Amino acid sequence: MGDRGLDFQLVLLRRMADHNPDLVEEARRRLGASAADMREANKRWQAMVRSPRARGAAARYRSVLGAPESVVPRRLGDAGCEARRWALPLWPELRFEVLVGPDGGVWNEWLVRAPDAPAPALRALEDLTAWSCTVDEAARAFAPARPLEGTAPTRWGLAFTAPDRDGVRHEVVAEFTWGLLQRTAVVSRSDRSGRGGRGGRAG
Repeated sequence: MGDRGLDFQLVLLRRMADHNPDLVEEARRRLGASAADMREANKRWQAMVRSPRARGAAARYRSVLGAPESVVPRRLGDAGCEARRWALPLWPELRFEVLVGPDGGVWNEWLVRAPDAPAPALRALEDLTAWSCTVDEAARAFAPARPLEGTAPTRWGLAFTAPDRDGVRHEVVAEFTWGLLQRTAVVSRSDRSGRGGRGGRAG
């Protein structure tokens, strides 16, 4: 993947550092990069994105990550697009997916589960640990889930109901960066008798 591919993984980590600095530090060390390397990689990425001579997002990902591992046609409603996916050494069980429309515009860019990787078992609130699942996996496991506006372009939110291991159901807000779960917050809960109460933060 080369130096640019390493840089891109550091860019992903930089966006996750606000939520999970310990996980990011461990991952950064696995990549053999320093905190300064991560800051510089992010600066280079931002300069590339903001340059007046910048390529379109689809071309930019190809220039940074090389040819996609797979390109699969997909339909979203009545519209067709391509799902282009790249393997990243840092997360071998995931793929970085870019959805590209017919006009070459990027519709979405996030981490998804690799086709041959087993999906996580998400049955209870306690299973929703940092980096354990993707947006799609959480939405399927705890359907119906309601999308929430993210606090930045690379962030997403979901609101849903999830039981804990004692069977008590909780109203939960989950936050994702680049499609990967970062943290959850319990906003309310009901005990077995049906009385409501306030909950605390989890995950």
